Formats: sequence, C-alpha cells, structure tokens
Amino acid sequence: VGVRLVPALAEEGSREVLRRLRVDWPSGSGGSALPDAVSALKRALGRSPCAAACEQGPGTAALPEDVICKVHLKSFVEQQGLVGYDPNLDVLVVTEGKLRSLAELQQAVLQCTVSNPAALPASCFPDIGSCCSIVHVVSCEEEFQQQQLDLLWRILDPGAHTALQKHLVCGPVKVTNPSSPIGADQYFQLRKRQMYKASVMKYGELAQDEAWTEVIDTLTAAAIRFEMLSTAHRSQITLDLEDSSISTKGTKSGAFVMYNCARLATLFDTYQRAVERGTYPPLLPASELNFSCLREEGEWLLLFNYLLPFPEVLQQAAQLPPPSKGIRITANTEIVCKFLIQLSMDFSSYYNRVHVLGEPLPHLFDQMFARLRLLGAVRDMFHSALATLHLPPLSQI
Repeated sequence: VGVRLVPALAEEGSREVLRRLRVDWPSGSGGSALPDAVSALKRALGRSPCAAACEQGPGTAALPEDVICKVHLKSFVEQQGLVGYDPNLDVLVVTEGKLRSLAELQQAVLQCTVSNPAALPASCFPDIGSCCSIVHVVSCEEEFQQQQLDLLWRILDPGAHTALQKHLVCGPVKVTNPSSPIGADQYFQLRKRQMYKASVMKYGELAQDEAWTEVIDTLTAAAIRFEMLSTAHRSQITLDLEDSSISTKGTKSGAFVMYNCARLATLFDTYQRAVERGTYPPLLPASELNFSCLREEGEWLLLFNYLLPFPEVLQQAAQLPPPSKGIRITANTEIVCKFLIQLSMDFSSYYNRVHVLGEPLPHLFDQMFARLRLLGAVRDMFHSALATLHLPPLSQI
C-alpha cells in the first residue's frame, strides 16, 4: 500500500502519518550499528575499481566537506550489461549522506522477517537478506537519484539481494487550488476532521469515546488509501481537499466500502442473537442447503461477477511481474480498489431490495439459509480484499 502513500508523504514527520494509516514501511533502525555500516561502505569504496578521487581544478568551486570520492556509474552499467537505467547516469559524487542512506537500506533488508524460514532454500542462510527482493518505491521526480543509489549499492555490496532490485515509479500528487503548502500531517488531520463531520451528518452527534475514535481513524485511513490507490501509480493524482470530497456514502469512497462491510457484520450479528433467543435455527452447513432458492438477479450477480473471479482479481493486483531485464515494475492497486467499490455498489443495491432475515417461518428458512451462506462468502471476500490494503473490517458504524 506504500506504493502511492510513501512518495506522496515523503517529507519529514510523515512516518507518524504512515503509522496512523497502518502502513508498515521498512527502515533502518539507525543506532549504534549505522556508523559501522557506513565505515564498511567506505572501505568498500576504497577497494572498488569504479571509484576515483574527486579532483578539483583551478577556478572551480570548492567541494562540500562531506564529499568522499566519485564513482563511474555509466561504465559499471555497461560492464555489467544492465538495462533500463537512465542513459544520463554517468559520474556520481559520493557523500557521507549517500552512504548513510545506503547503510539504512542495507539494515532494512537485513531486518526483513521471513514468515516461513523452513520453506526457504539452504542457500538463504545465514544471510536472510539475500532472499529479499528490493522494490524502490519512488516519485517520478526522484527516480534519477534512486537509480544512482541502486547502482552505488550494486557496486559496493555485490550480494545476491542487490541484484534483485526493481523500481516502482509513482506519478505526482497534486492539490487543487491550495491556499498554502500542505504537509502529510496537515493532510491526514484535514481528512480526519472531514470524516468526523461527515459521520456526524449521517449518524448524529457522536460519543467521544475510544470506540468512535477508532472508527473515525479507520474510516479516515480507508478514505486516504482509496484516494491514493484507486489511480494507477504511474498517473498523476489531483487531490480535492474540499469538504464535499469526503463522504460516508459517496459511492467512490473507501468509507462507502467500509460501511457496506459493516452492514454485513451487523446482519450476521443480528442473526446470531436471534438464534440465541430461539427465533431462528442455527445455520446449516452449505452441503445441506438448497441453493436453487436463490432466484434474485442480484444474488447471481454477486456470485458470477465477484465471488468466482475474485482469485483472478487478487492475482492481477498483487503479483509483481516475474524478473525481467528492465528495472521498472508495476503494481495494480487500483484493481482491488475498483473491485471493492463496484462490489459495494452492487451489494448495497441487493441488500436494500431484499429482506434477508424474514419471518421466522419454517418454509422460509431454506431461502434465508441460502442467502446467509452467499452473503457469508461475500463478507469473507470483503475482508480478504481489505486485507490486501491493510484495512481492518469494521464490525459496526
């Protein structure tokens, strides 16, 4: 999900905003290990045939104090047969700051956790980092500088993991008619205030308790994620910061998706409480149900347009392309966003038209059970799709 969020929120202080948005972004921890890592990179520079001293000619401006040397990137690219890099890459002046950035990248890779180490080949140990694929998520304005860092890393640390570097380049994020420059924190707080205001308009005055605070935070995160990720990452996003651009019921918003997810949770909670009271019998297993009772067009639309093609949607959205000679890759976050929005629209239309929990009469139970099983699958699909965007489902709004 950091595909669009991180380049857009890249200024100082944005890590707190990313935490509020539930974006787990890898970073070097700094601390005592960082100076040692920088020193190791300096020693590697001294041994590299690509590095040369920076010579200062007569009449030229003095070099900054933190300049260490220069590295010939173009010749390295040609020697290694690398393709896809900017043809204007030539000589890089290496500074302390660049080495520090590189050391932080190294630490982030070494801190990567592996969910199932037993499934990895023995060659991955003891250096787990060598099994990581590195994706540089970067704005289009900073693509050139990030390619420089990529190549410097390859030169100074020619391990297996540096060969697995790819670049995912994002288009710019603009704001319509900004009265003043807006930073990441101001953007988040603005959207949060707007979401609270929109929720008050829909539900009335809200209690000032932790439950509502968590709901508003989740709705705000959903609104921002859908705002950022519904557009292909290569394209420009233009943000409208007016109050009218945020709504709890607008069919283009993340809040609309979360609302419909919560409606499903409320439906099953209502049914379960009715079962506990003895109003309805417990839900039968799917193998014992008669699904021919499902005759509504909306029911078959949910099955054929969403439940059956959902695995293919995930594959298109989440699977990065296989390794290729180029360095650019594509991630299709907009596929999941558009899928969830369209699903919410069609589910909402069906739910508003059909009474799922009917009268507690035995001859109506077959149809009610079939509908509950269908909507249970739809609920699980909502949860799975939201999980790809790192959004928790809401149980109520």
